[in-house]
Amino acid sequence: MSGEAVAAASGGRGPRWDVLTFGEAMLSVRTGGPLAVGADARVAVAGAEANAAIGLARLGHAAAWAGRVGADEPGRLVLRALRGEGVDVTYATTDDEAPTGAMLRETRLGDVCRVHYWRAGSAASRQRPGHLSGALAAGARMLHLTGITAALGAGPREAVGAAARHARGHGWQVVLDVNHRARLWSAEEATAALRPLLRWVDVLIASDDELPLVAGSPAAALREGVREVVIKRAGEGAELHTGAAAPLRVPARRVPVRDTVGAGDAFCAGYLSGLLDGLAPAARLDRAVACGGFAVATEGDWEGLPHRDELPLLDAAPGSAVR
Repeated sequence: MSGEAVAAASGGRGPRWDVLTFGEAMLSVRTGGPLAVGADARVAVAGAEANAAIGLARLGHAAAWAGRVGADEPGRLVLRALRGEGVDVTYATTDDEAPTGAMLRETRLGDVCRVHYWRAGSAASRQRPGHLSGALAAGARMLHLTGITAALGAGPREAVGAAARHARGHGWQVVLDVNHRARLWSAEEATAALRPLLRWVDVLIASDDELPLVAGSPAAALREGVREVVIKRAGEGAELHTGAAAPLRVPARRVPVRDTVGAGDAFCAGYLSGLLDGLAPAARLDRAVACGGFAVATEGDWEGLPHRDELPLLDAAPGSAVR
């Protein structure tokens, strides 16, 4: 659904987008072997929130990304890639004094890769609440946040809190994907920053090892006011806690694994899409694991994410030619 369609559906007075997100989108350099021996490289764009925004746009939702990039060629690449995938970057901002962040992915052993980051002092690390004022005023049905943004520094952390408060105060759904990165901050730092956010969060998404950073258990998160707790279990599927007698579980889709980077972002896009479409809990989880299946079956952080009409391809028999 386009931004215009979202507004038209509510008499022209509704929010501009289905989902607003922000965070660091980076230059991604991918090599087929060790960089030190001169492996061939391919350039792309990466970043958890950008990946999720692309996934949502491909599924037909109006998605906006309001992150911050440098006034440099990687920044131009980020904005061009997002625009090309149908993500609204009207309220993305540019920093004239700091560079766009970067990451290197080296393939080392089959489908095992090693990831290096250059994020300290990046444009995204200098994002402040004021940079989001235009995007927040434009309005959305849902705000998607990740713990990665809060880990980038004091300014981004303040921006995450301000956005969460604004969204909750204006009736948006607030989704937090913990998405812990140990190279960016410690578990103790993550807990101190993310646990206070729960008062504004409707949907909490985490893996089993990430959940203790924000709540001791799904029940503890629900007592804090979170409406849904979604547990990502990679190849084992996913689990949803809503306070019902027993959690809802769905298995992962069985696909050949080529690249696991970005699978969690794809899962989030699928789950948020199900929420926006008003799907029942089991159908939301199924769409989430389906999107995760597409992600791991193809190379790249977001390149293999499905369009809505491609979701049934996972049900095709191996080796099928869909004509």
